[in-house]
Amino acid sequence: MGRRILIIEDDADISELVSLHLRELEFEVEAALDGLSGLSKVSASDYDLVILDLSLPGVDGLEICRQIRSGSRYVPILMLTARDSEVDRVLGLETGADDYLAKPFSVLELLARVKALFRRVDALDSSRSADLAQPLTAGDLLIDPETRRVLLNGESVSLTAKEFDLLLHFAQNPDRVFTRAQLLDSVWGYGHVGYEHTVNSHINRLRGKVESDPSKPRHILTVWGVGYRFVDTETGEH
Repeated sequence: MGRRILIIEDDADISELVSLHLRELEFEVEAALDGLSGLSKVSASDYDLVILDLSLPGVDGLEICRQIRSGSRYVPILMLTARDSEVDRVLGLETGADDYLAKPFSVLELLARVKALFRRVDALDSSRSADLAQPLTAGDLLIDPETRRVLLNGESVSLTAKEFDLLLHFAQNPDRVFTRAQLLDSVWGYGHVGYEHTVNSHINRLRGKVESDPSKPRHILTVWGVGYRFVDTETGEH
């Protein structure tokens, strides 16, 4: 059976057109025309991708994105928007969308982005299963890629999917300095050029959860004028 895709889009013509082309690629496609029925489908079943309109009747796309990201299972989200405002796109990305596409869009471009998201998921799954499944320790932190759990001084830390991916990427590359653009490319994937402030906000939230004292971080350090690096010892910034 092919991968399962859920389209939550209130424009029936767009939903039908996208569904038709995705089915031609042998994906299994379901659709919802409003936010409430979309949430119901997401809660009742597992999907490999959600194509999510930002503006929906009932429950908007941002709230659906938040609820999907609050779950334990990671599901890629491609957000659709008819809005031109950069603020709306940033909100979508910061809420947890993996990519966005502004209306009107080319169906060919949408299909290309869907394929790219699946390639990225496959690559991440392959790397995890190959040699990255062992828990990592970094001072007072324990990061378990297999269960996607994080412990700080033995206490469980609740992270969003993107926060976990960002922390894991850091922990797998200790002492390496990453620019914001490099982190966007590695953790968020293509399509996020120009949204370096998304990295900043995720770093701030992550520090608030995994640093004993976020004002004096010991693990996620700022390299001024460049970006960030992760230290797996107790040294930190002074």
